[in-house]
Amino acid sequence: MPLGPDIIERLNRARADLRMGVPVVLTAGGEAALALAAEALDPDRFAALRALGSLTLAITVRRAETLKARAYDGDIARLAVPDDATPAWIAAAADPADDLRAPMKGPFQSLRDGDATLARAAISLAKSARLLPAAVLVPAAGALRLAATENLTLIDWDKAAPELARASTLHPVIAARVPMVAAEAGRLHVFRPDDGGEEHYAIEIGRPPRDKPVLARLHSACFTGDLLGSLKCDCGPQLRAALAQMGAEGAGVLLYLNQEGRGIGLANKMRAYSLQDQGFDTVEANHRLGFEDDERDFRLGAGLLKQLGFSSVRLLTNNPAKIRMMEAMGIAVAERVPLKVGQTRHNEGYLATKARKSGHLL
Repeated sequence: MPLGPDIIERLNRARADLRMGVPVVLTAGGEAALALAAEALDPDRFAALRALGSLTLAITVRRAETLKARAYDGDIARLAVPDDATPAWIAAAADPADDLRAPMKGPFQSLRDGDATLARAAISLAKSARLLPAAVLVPAAGALRLAATENLTLIDWDKAAPELARASTLHPVIAARVPMVAAEAGRLHVFRPDDGGEEHYAIEIGRPPRDKPVLARLHSACFTGDLLGSLKCDCGPQLRAALAQMGAEGAGVLLYLNQEGRGIGLANKMRAYSLQDQGFDTVEANHRLGFEDDERDFRLGAGLLKQLGFSSVRLLTNNPAKIRMMEAMGIAVAERVPLKVGQTRHNEGYLATKARKSGHLL
């Protein structure tokens, strides 16, 4: 077996590089380009990229809608970076933090010629690294040479795209008894994905039988709600109510998935909170950042249930999308158990938006 990294390990390197502001080399269909996350761009690397050729800023169609830029590529837009542009220009186009103070950005020149595969790849990598979904690219005839001489991570997108799209396999690491307030008979299972991403957890209450529908909850991590007791959402009360109900019934399983902020990460979630302070609702804030309404992957939850030996659930949820995904992944949903707790004057608008725009049953 070779000692060098396979494509999954290279993808993990690429995420780390982008987060640190290091460019990666992307190849697909005979084309090659250097890509760098827009939010991690510094003046020196910007100048180095500029010396290689004309720059392109790749953004999602959601961000393009906010900027009134044409998205000729459908799901993304490729914007020509002007010759006199600075890193501040890139930041203003990628990050909506200053949109209201300086709304008249542009005009932008959207590119329509050429293949958008590498631009799309760069955005996908930025998203998977929990960065703003925007990247600066420069086509480079000598990109392969640069990958070698500059020790840059090289990603063959034809091989990487299927790996990034699939649900990562989760491997059990350890399980141990954890007595809890909700139930003394608690057990925590830790699972680690093979793509180097965040670990996910299963909290088993009692010894639920595997041949009957188990009371289950797919709970996405919420640092602000679960740990800080934030009143802006209902996550903390839902977590505690779900565990309490499992404890009262004597059995259940709560899957704690590290998909903060509906899958966009804590930093981007705080960016969304800042936009909400400017008057935008949850969905509008996500769109202005360049994300979809919900970027979570509920396939992870179905995979964990199967690994634990469960094939059917009584699902504690108000979200029909979770039910659809469970059933699509082969987990039968015998019953939807409502979980209506935690409404405050601070989150009334948030909950109303979940019902109106995301279809939650509240």
